Amino acid sequence: MIEHHIPKRLMTLAYTASIALMVGYALWLYAMGDYRDLLIPTFMTLLLLSALLMHIGQGVKSYLPRIILLCGTYSVVLGAFYYQPQVSPIWLGLPITAAFLLLPLWAALLINIAIGPLWWLLPSVAAAPPAIIVGYAALTLLLALPRWEHARRRALLRATDPNDSDCEAYHIDTLKERLHSEFQRAAMLNQQLAVLVLHLPQLDMAEEQFGHRAQTALLGALCSEVNIRCRDHDVLGRADSATFWLVLPDTSESGALLVRERLQRALSQRVLVETGQLEARIAACLPSRTEHFEPYLKRLVARGTALANV
Repeated sequence: MIEHHIPKRLMTLAYTASIALMVGYALWLYAMGDYRDLLIPTFMTLLLLSALLMHIGQGVKSYLPRIILLCGTYSVVLGAFYYQPQVSPIWLGLPITAAFLLLPLWAALLINIAIGPLWWLLPSVAAAPPAIIVGYAALTLLLALPRWEHARRRALLRATDPNDSDCEAYHIDTLKERLHSEFQRAAMLNQQLAVLVLHLPQLDMAEEQFGHRAQTALLGALCSEVNIRCRDHDVLGRADSATFWLVLPDTSESGALLVRERLQRALSQRVLVETGQLEARIAACLPSRTEHFEPYLKRLVARGTALANV
């Protein structure tokens, strides 16, 4: 329903703790003489170490190390139930909880519903009392309800609040509505319309290295500089995580280029503590006389993608 966001430092702590627990579990098996069971926790320790390095490094999608951590959790619990039938079924709650912590709501629900019956194929789980089935279903619902309520409130807030949740700019739905209105108005009154596409290349780096607070500061600095130096009827909106559209009604191409130069100069003079000098890539994009709204919208998206790949 919504993107599942976990702070980078918290995830770093989670990966480190999981490695420490896996090493402790492997050492405990070694001390107990269960050498046959050492293979899975030893392999998972190396796999979780690689997940930690992938999480710390740059250029890797954040969901890849999360999937590794989740698969490691399922593998260790499955191996424990398979090799040690005396293990308590209460450990079934560990992969259920991990799925809801690491995955979006509907993905976690789907995995737990699909894998749930497979647990009872294991002898140690099949011999458990029927109350374990009730507990499995109850834990799944209890973990899903807070996430569902949070998503419902976010959706309600998004429907009633036109602004983005992280900065003083319109979110994408309101931005497209305002842009469509200005596009129709310009066509009806035979006026010009210009849109500046702004991209913040430092945004992802700021979150990865300094956390969500640095990202919020970067977004706030951009929005404050733009709002100060633009007209009251200009529209600033967030098109995606690091791209903004500044809608300039009744503005020619030369006027849009002047605004771009003014913003470029003002933003380059803004210095933040964590990220240093504010860097922004700005391009002007004007609709042609015969262009319809949908092709123009696609051209704006393509321009933002091109700026991100510079």
